Formats: sequence, C-alpha cells, structure tokens
Amino acid sequence: MNQIPIEDRLPELDVALRAALEAGDTILGIYEENYETSTKHDDSPITEADLKSNEIIKKILSTTEHQILSEEDKDDQSRLSEAIIWIVDPLDGTSDFIDKTGEFTVMIALVKNKEPILGVIGWPTEKTIFAAQKGKGAFRYSNDEWKKISVTEISDLQNCRAVGSRHHLSDREKMFIEKLGIKNFTSIGSSLKVGKISSGEAEAYITTTNKMKEWDSAASHCIIFEAGGKMTDMSGNGLTYNNEIVNHQNGILVTNGLIHNKIVEEFKKLD
Repeated sequence: MNQIPIEDRLPELDVALRAALEAGDTILGIYEENYETSTKHDDSPITEADLKSNEIIKKILSTTEHQILSEEDKDDQSRLSEAIIWIVDPLDGTSDFIDKTGEFTVMIALVKNKEPILGVIGWPTEKTIFAAQKGKGAFRYSNDEWKKISVTEISDLQNCRAVGSRHHLSDREKMFIEKLGIKNFTSIGSSLKVGKISSGEAEAYITTTNKMKEWDSAASHCIIFEAGGKMTDMSGNGLTYNNEIVNHQNGILVTNGLIHNKIVEEFKKLD
C-alpha cells in the first residue's frame, strides 16, 4: 500500500494503518475457512477472527507505549489517568462476518484528552481503508490509491439517504426515519455506515440504542469530522472517549452536518 498523502502525520497513523492491514489479512484467511463461533457473556457472538485480530493489533500498537482499550480485553481502568490511549474494535460487525455479508471492519483510533485524533477503518473484503488525522482531512484507499473524501451538501431531508444496522435496527428507529421523510434507506453492516457518509454515499445514520460503545465509534468519529460531517449523541451533545463507562448512553447520530440540527430537533419532539 502506498503512503497516505498526509504531510506532518503522526507516527501513530502509520502504525495504525499497518495494524489494520495485518489484522484484516488474518481475518480474511479465517473468513474463507471453517472457524469456531461462541457467545460472550452479553450474548454477542465472538469468533477466532475477533481474537486473532485483537492479538495482532495489540502486538503492533504496543510499540507506541500507549495503553489500549479493546472490545476483546478486560478493561484496565488505569487508562483513565492517561491523556492518550488507543481504542480498538478488532472485528466490528461479527454478525456480518458470520453471515458472510462481507460488511465487517477493523477499527483503530487514537484518543487524546477524550477526543479521537486519528482513526483508521479497514474493510478487508474490499481491500479498502478509511483513515483520518485531526486537522488533516479524511482519505479512502481503494483500487490501489488514496483519495480525499468528503460529505455531500444535501440539506433537504427528503433527498437524504439514510443507512442503518442490518441486525439491530429497532422499530422506533424505523418509525423515526419515516417521520423525518427520509425514503431512501439501506441496511449495511459495521462502521461502513459512517464510511459511506464520509465518502458522500449517504447522509444520515441514526441509532437510539445505549448499547454502542466507545470502540464502535472512535475511529469513525475522527473520519466523519475530517470529511466535513458530524457525529453526536441523539440530543446533539458531543461524544467523549476514555470514560469510565464506555457505553454511549444516548445513541449516536452521524450526518453530513447540514441536516444534523433538523434531526436533533425532530428527535427531541419524540419524547
């Protein structure tokens, strides 16, 4: 893979890109074979791919000496006193991995003072990577080249394309999307929803659940902001990272920025 066209980039960005690539290759190897699936204590699925990806990412990121908060490890809360930490989801979209949709990703973010300052999302089946560094723009690597990406300028909700979860879309979310007048809706797995908005292929992602955790959004958070979009909770409050409780308590709203406040205002009328 040729170098990402960001000057003065943080050395951690190259480390994160390497980790995402190597983890992605390993995940693909397992994806194409028979593998074991088991269930975690919260009833969510886990596979050999989640665990092997986690091992590879930890090994590569540990060269930087920053602590790592990963979905697949026990949370060492000594991280709370650190200004800079890694936040990792070694395999985002495990259900999509198991269902063979191809829509699963590797997510790696570096967080400083509770804010993501770089984000990398690898999409192994498409040999695609989304990456961003704070203040340096967002980029997508596909077909062997890097291109700068940005959100659309659509500001009319009726012309918007919404993306949502294939596995977790609630009736309340469906009803709210209809109420907004958004008719174009596509189900898609993992963090690819935010990848699509960042690349100008959709305008909104709405989830009202309190089950999303910091590793589900940290990498996407940096990418969407650098692409010119916005990510907040459903009430329009900013999201912070490296907190004691890792759940985002009030859902997540991701948009191209122009429609953000309209959706927040409509959501406030629901309660």
